[in-house]
Amino acid sequence: MASTSASRSDGVIGRIRRAASNLYSDNQTLVTVKQLEDAVVELVEAHENCLHYSSAIQSVGDAYQPGTELTDFKKLLDTEFEKVKASSSSSPQNHPLIHQFRQAVWNVHHAGQPMPGEEQEDIVLTSTESNIKNLKCPLTGKPITELTEPVRSVDCKHIYERNAILDFIKSKRGNAKCPVSACPKMLQAKKVTCDPLLLFEIEEQRSLSEETARTGVIEDFTEMEAS
Repeated sequence: MASTSASRSDGVIGRIRRAASNLYSDNQTLVTVKQLEDAVVELVEAHENCLHYSSAIQSVGDAYQPGTELTDFKKLLDTEFEKVKASSSSSPQNHPLIHQFRQAVWNVHHAGQPMPGEEQEDIVLTSTESNIKNLKCPLTGKPITELTEPVRSVDCKHIYERNAILDFIKSKRGNAKCPVSACPKMLQAKKVTCDPLLLFEIEEQRSLSEETARTGVIEDFTEMEAS
C-alpha cells in the first residue's frame, strides 16, 4: 500500500515537472506557468485537507459516546475538522512540493543557478515548514534519507523505518508510546504509514543535506588554499 501511494505520487510530480519543462520549451506565456502553479497549490491544499479530515474522523471516533438523542455526525466531523485545520500552521505556498515545482521551472533554462531571491534563510524556511520532525529513525539510528521503507505517524508526524516501528508496536502489546524522546503520542500500526508526500519531503531533506555538504567542502578547500 505504501509503495503504491509513493509510486502514484512520484508519477504526479514527474508529470508536473515535465509539464513545467514543456511550457518553457514551447515558449508559452508566464500566465500559463502561473496557472499550473496555482493547480499545484490546489493539489497541496487538497492533500492537507485530506490529512485534516483523517485526523478529524479519528478524533470523533475516539471521543464519541452514544447518547439518547440522534447524533449529527456531519456536524461533529465538520467542527473537529475546523479545529484540526486551525491548529495547522503550514502554508501551501511554503510546502516543499511547491518549492520543487518552482525549482523545476527555473532549471529548464537556469540549471545550476540559484532562483531569484533564494537565500539561505529561504532554504531553512522550506525545510522547517515541511512535516519533517526528526532526521533519524529513533529505533535504528539511521538518517531518514537512508531508510529502506520510511513511514510516518499520523498523530505525531515522527518518521521511522517501517519494519522497526511495527516490531516495536507489536512488542508493546497495545501500549506503544512514540520512541522519540519527550513525544507523548501513542502509536497504532494502522496509523503509521507512508503518506503520499513523505518521500518527496525526504528527498527535499536529502537535497538540502547534499547542498550543505558541498558548501562545507568548498569552504574547507578555500581555507586550505588560504593557508
